[in-house]
Amino acid sequence: MASPFPDTGSSRELTDRLAHVRWIAGGTAAGKSTLARVLADRHGVHVYNGDRAEHSWLARCTPQRHPHLSAMQGVPPGGMWEGRTPQQVFQAMAGLHGETIGFVIEDLLAMTADHIILVNYFGILPAHLAPLLYRPDQAVFLLPTPEFRQNALRARYADPARAQANWGSGDPETMLAMRLARDALWDEEVRRQADGHALDIITVNGSTPATDLAGQLATHFGLGRGE
Repeated sequence: MASPFPDTGSSRELTDRLAHVRWIAGGTAAGKSTLARVLADRHGVHVYNGDRAEHSWLARCTPQRHPHLSAMQGVPPGGMWEGRTPQQVFQAMAGLHGETIGFVIEDLLAMTADHIILVNYFGILPAHLAPLLYRPDQAVFLLPTPEFRQNALRARYADPARAQANWGSGDPETMLAMRLARDALWDEEVRRQADGHALDIITVNGSTPATDLAGQLATHFGLGRGE
């Protein structure tokens, strides 16, 4: 498979150009967006929202370089789940195959580097992120406990309209069970790779208020020291 990284020169040159970037990745429903908002309010960092950016990637991807991402074009709500097992959905994830990280890099390099940029995005694995880090403390992976995630997703999709927009006409309980099983596989892969690359993981169980957890992340990222 071709390198997921755009041709921007040497790897050291790329890490230097991204030295102002901090990364919050990990599992779904771990509170990444909430923490990013708190850090933006407290420290004035610029937040790059990967979930929103994904919409532009579909217009830029090609079947040759991004087969899994390209396969999502035109898929109706719930279509990626229909007739598949959670394992099959997991294996079809573009982020698992490094198809998303290149778009993130391109977007970041097009942004101003005079402020710290905080990336808030789920679909990045430690093995794809590690080569981009000037220092390991630029990144943290948040992984929710199963109970925390289930409660968060139940609340998120309690609105029938929102559930239908994401899962189509599928039975909400069936779709939620598949989503939880898929996400558990992603978490397992994140944990395995983070251990292998000595990158930090924080387990989120709801016992620590978001404001306090944001303070921990600010210290981890070195925010407040002349950013």
